Amino acid sequence: MWRKQRTSVLLLALLGVGFSGFMLYSHHFQFDLSVLIWLGYVPIALLFGGLLLYYRWRNHVEVTDRGLKVSNLLSSMVIDYDLLRSPRVQSLDRHFQDARKRYIRPCNKPLMNQPALFVRLRGDDAQVAQVRRKLGSQLTSEDTIALPIPDPDAMAWELSTRLPEPTGTNRGGQRRRKRAR
Repeated sequence: MWRKQRTSVLLLALLGVGFSGFMLYSHHFQFDLSVLIWLGYVPIALLFGGLLLYYRWRNHVEVTDRGLKVSNLLSSMVIDYDLLRSPRVQSLDRHFQDARKRYIRPCNKPLMNQPALFVRLRGDDAQVAQVRRKLGSQLTSEDTIALPIPDPDAMAWELSTRLPEPTGTNRGGQRRRKRAR
């Protein structure tokens, strides 16, 4: 979002300075309402740029000692490693198939063909429902969380090294021996 909006921040600031200077020059260096209106664009641009930088700073995913920390603009949540089952990297458009197409935001459309981190959740329905409620329906689908992050491969590797080993599951094995003829 920052990359798409930073030009509008610069444009607002330049328009405010440029047109206020032009209006000041055309009115023979007398301040009136039109000059003040164009000067108002500069603090608005600075406020908008500051909000975008704050949004960029607050939205992140990180692996901590306690679990996977997912932060958005107003809140953050730490998902314990016992609730995480398997991280994998897939294209983000796999998350928005069929009936989930209505959850696609305009800022996420350019990310659809990019790889994203998919994390499956384990645990009882109450714990999974709490995670889904906190993260929202855009990021979660049943027991899967989709996280569009800049480097999903590194995050998946780091997350898989911290997950507890699965117990009692058949993880595959050697091939069966061939029958003797």
